[in-house]
Amino acid sequence: MMAEPAGKQLSFDEWRRLAQENPAMFEMRRIQALEAVISSAPAERQHRLRCLQWRVDQARNRATNPMGACLAISRMMWDSVHGPQGLARALDHLATRWDGQRRGKGLRAHSARVLPFRRPQQESR
Repeated sequence: MMAEPAGKQLSFDEWRRLAQENPAMFEMRRIQALEAVISSAPAERQHRLRCLQWRVDQARNRATNPMGACLAISRMMWDSVHGPQGLARALDHLATRWDGQRRGKGLRAHSARVLPFRRPQQESR
């Protein structure tokens, strides 16, 4: 199998075929694609993204099979949403704080006038 140019985006089927036919090339392309995404992020976020990718890679390395790796990574994602330091808890905290400030300091909700939009006249056929 001939190697594709480094900048070419692969479809899912192309990634699958590459993984089956040339696992070493697949791994090299996977690392290149990940690095391209991380490098395109703002500089202040790149270190955190590399740390996250390291955690994902460790979960993959510890798994005994691809399904186990998938489940471990999925668990990591759900923990980042619903775990003790997760997104859901942070959002709940912010919402509670905002509601408390609004009630406690007499802040009122903003209101606006809703403008009606007319549908364009349909042409007769």
